[in-house]
Amino acid sequence: MPDFETFVIAVYLLVDAFERQQVVPEPPPRGRPPGLCRTEVLTLALIAQLDRFASERAFARFAHTQLRGLFPGLPERSELNRAFRRRADDLGQFGRWCARHLGAATVPYEILDTTAWPLRNAKRRGGGTLPEVAAIGRSLRLGWFDGVRVLVAVTPAGIVTGFGVGPGNVQDRSLAETFFAQRALPAQVLTSVGRAASGVYLADSGFAGRRTRLHWAEAYAAHVYAPPQPDSGERWPRALRRWHTSARQIVETVFQRLVQGLRLERERPRTLSGVLTRLAAKVGLHNALIRWNRQTGHPDLAFATVIGW
Repeated sequence: MPDFETFVIAVYLLVDAFERQQVVPEPPPRGRPPGLCRTEVLTLALIAQLDRFASERAFARFAHTQLRGLFPGLPERSELNRAFRRRADDLGQFGRWCARHLGAATVPYEILDTTAWPLRNAKRRGGGTLPEVAAIGRSLRLGWFDGVRVLVAVTPAGIVTGFGVGPGNVQDRSLAETFFAQRALPAQVLTSVGRAASGVYLADSGFAGRRTRLHWAEAYAAHVYAPPQPDSGERWPRALRRWHTSARQIVETVFQRLVQGLRLERERPRTLSGVLTRLAAKVGLHNALIRWNRQTGHPDLAFATVIGW
């Protein structure tokens, strides 16, 4: 297990490699130069997602006492958090860049699934701080929750190729409809969804429905294989069901890494930009950790070898 400073430097070098390969360089800043360059902001935003930090406040306190030697221009906490929010798109691009360099564009299929992200206590009254996206929904893992539903696409190795966010009460098929539509556009509005690899997806029964699957295939070239619902009249052979269940298991491991290892479930952002920034940073760090593990000879998702300090 590396010491923390070595890991921070490794993340910085990886972000720097990403920055040098960007087609459009960052324009020079106007007015007073910022204390941190873009590479430093992205590095800190990624490191801040580790479970060892209970919150952004805890990370800022740690950074000011332990990381000022590496980042001498470190601003105070509120300015640092604003810098993170301004780099949400860059964080998303970094995650997709890592995925491409890990071979995500050549996989035979992707696994599609959703998980719940509670943003407040479901029993509290009032509209909350995110009425435009948060809603009360039901999850097999949590029961009733008040928050958002996160849709991710992952490769058989657990690399996240794209993600999306919707209200907690939205159906899986509605999220997938937007996800596939965005992936099919030449110029995406929601760039977090990434690009399709083979156009083949494995999903659970929440995405089932013969007419819906035909529509996705014809409109978006997205071929979704989900076990039929009990009342559909369709049946899958037992061997196919077993293989499908086994192949989809990797997405549960990815959710476990995001929810626990990168503390997604404990985050309580108060704005939509905070939701998207945190999620982009966690996906970016997730893919970066896989790259680190491959370089150091560890299993892809053995994150404890890196973040188990």
